[in-house]
Amino acid sequence: MFSIGDFARHGRVSVRMLRHYDAIGLLNPSRVDASTGYRWYRAEQLNHLNRIVALKDLGFRLEQIRTMLDEKVSADELRAMLALRRAELETQIQADRARLAEVDARLTIIEMEWGMPTDILVKRIPAVRVAELTATAASFAPDAIGPVIQPLFEELCVRLDRAGVTPTGPSLAYYDDASATDGIVVHAALPVDVEPDSRLDVEIVDLPEIEQAATIVHQGSMDDVLTTAQALAHWIDEHSFRSAGYNRELYLRYGVGDPDTWRTELQEPIVS
Repeated sequence: MFSIGDFARHGRVSVRMLRHYDAIGLLNPSRVDASTGYRWYRAEQLNHLNRIVALKDLGFRLEQIRTMLDEKVSADELRAMLALRRAELETQIQADRARLAEVDARLTIIEMEWGMPTDILVKRIPAVRVAELTATAASFAPDAIGPVIQPLFEELCVRLDRAGVTPTGPSLAYYDDASATDGIVVHAALPVDVEPDSRLDVEIVDLPEIEQAATIVHQGSMDDVLTTAQALAHWIDEHSFRSAGYNRELYLRYGVGDPDTWRTELQEPIVS
């Protein structure tokens, strides 16, 4: 048998927690010495402790855990609940990382002395035929766009591969205001050389040329694109142009290798 201290150490919990579980009847010692009051536990009680901690980490209250343990939740059921909670936590972590990246980008913008970027080109963007899938994001913030656009591109690649269609160039994205909400319509697109066909299970769209676009290449993850996008905005304003809509994003190198090596061209339509 184990003393309460040894049992706590093996279970990776505190002695204080074990005493509390004993007090509320959630996990009682196997034996309590009548003369000293010392609590003693058996190794098999670690399984009971593991269930309590796992369910607590899932967000259940101790009263709920007692009921669930009394009903003898099976290992398979508990495993399924833990897997679901793990997926939720991973999604939350990804969202938090994106928000932190945006905070860092805004801090960089606030702290920097704006100098005129020299790597901006004004050029014509040719018309292109694309296969695309669309969805709506809550806003144009990077942490709102990322979770929407990434699954779109994954599904788009699956559907084109299933249809035997090979893209003719790098992927691109473009955006529109949603008509019925304050959201943003996200278009995930790949250039193709096919005719519209309902059997393709994707929409074929001819994007018109942009007669005049201010372009800049963003280096790195799109989570911190804000600095580059606002540098482009400063340049447009300083050169007496006006923005004529959302920029397109041409993914020159993206999703392969170190994110620091990714390159995305921002193409913002402008008018004099």
